[in-house]
Amino acid sequence: MQNVFAILQERNYIEQMTHPEQMKELFTKQCVPFYIGIDPTADSLHVGHFVSLMVASHMQKCGHKPIILMGGGTAIIGDPSGKTDMRKMLTKETIEHNVACIKKKIEKFVSFEGENAAIIVNNADWLCDLKYIDFMREIGSKFTINKMLAAECYKNRMEAGLTFFEMGYMLMQSYDFLHLYETYGCKLQIGGNDQWSNIIGGVELIRKIGHDDSFGLTFKLLTTKEGKKMGKTEKGALWLDANKTSPYDFYQYWRNIEDSSVYTVACMLTFLPMEEVNRLAALKDENINEAKKIMAYEITELIHGEEEDKKAEEAAKGLFEGTGSIEHMPRVQLANPNCSLVEAIVTCGICSSKSQAKTLISQGAISLNDNKISDIGYILSDKDFETEHTILKKGKKIYYCLEK
Repeated sequence: MQNVFAILQERNYIEQMTHPEQMKELFTKQCVPFYIGIDPTADSLHVGHFVSLMVASHMQKCGHKPIILMGGGTAIIGDPSGKTDMRKMLTKETIEHNVACIKKKIEKFVSFEGENAAIIVNNADWLCDLKYIDFMREIGSKFTINKMLAAECYKNRMEAGLTFFEMGYMLMQSYDFLHLYETYGCKLQIGGNDQWSNIIGGVELIRKIGHDDSFGLTFKLLTTKEGKKMGKTEKGALWLDANKTSPYDFYQYWRNIEDSSVYTVACMLTFLPMEEVNRLAALKDENINEAKKIMAYEITELIHGEEEDKKAEEAAKGLFEGTGSIEHMPRVQLANPNCSLVEAIVTCGICSSKSQAKTLISQGAISLNDNKISDIGYILSDKDFETEHTILKKGKKIYYCLEK
């Protein structure tokens, strides 16, 4: 059986592991069920989930069995990790809708056929019917408040106010691991490094009730050189759903990442051989742009398929190199073609408010058909649509084709 940990280490995924020697011995001898959790707080996956599913894909290809846990129950509470405020509580109907949408994307990463076929489970099936007194007696008694409050996911919330409702999240997630261990023989939970405290909770719970073969592994979070999470754009999160983030915008995000991030992103978000990853990361100056094009193409094809990937690439070439077609660039239909430029900017999603749009115009950041516009009261006219394509541009990298 192929050594999955050697692959994960070579591709720069692993951040922390519990019981590493014991875990590596187990995973090199047999097919081991493992799980990742996805709380359906939105109807799409985003870049954070992308990394989790890439790890799951590598593990399945090495012979292990993925269990994709949809947090239909835990999403009712909301994970406090990395949050300064309590998450918005969602209705059960919204959560069920989100779960259905997300399931469609997961099959891009893992197979639901074969000996180690992936399965999807929803923790609402066992959490929502728990009896509080029994649960707290059997599970809550295994946790100490002092240790829980020392966890990063709770420490960051102490000043703003941490509710007892949210403290239950760690108990619920730990119980998930126990349930999957007892039901499917699941030995390992994986997740981003911001989940370390929650993952340890589950590992220790299983060991406290008498088993010695539960493990946890976290992988590195994708961050910029400033330490901020990757996947944040001016429009918000970088989604894996084409209806939320267009394939063109998705392609452009990876095409424009920092030079210093090429190696990490190529390792973690593509299946390119490491020889090719090292070659691309070694390119310097203008040549690094070729590396970004290859990487952006690989990532976009994985998420959106070859056809949409080629459209995005052609649009980028047409806009920035003059060698491709702009036919597939992002297009926006204006309800009123004689609206203000400010309204057009907001409609395109370049910014979220009219005041921000006015600021962009006054700063000289907006062009229409390659003519810089400085008048915040500019009104679109029929003359602006006389060209073959009416192009609204912010800076050098954000383009939209306006249509009547």
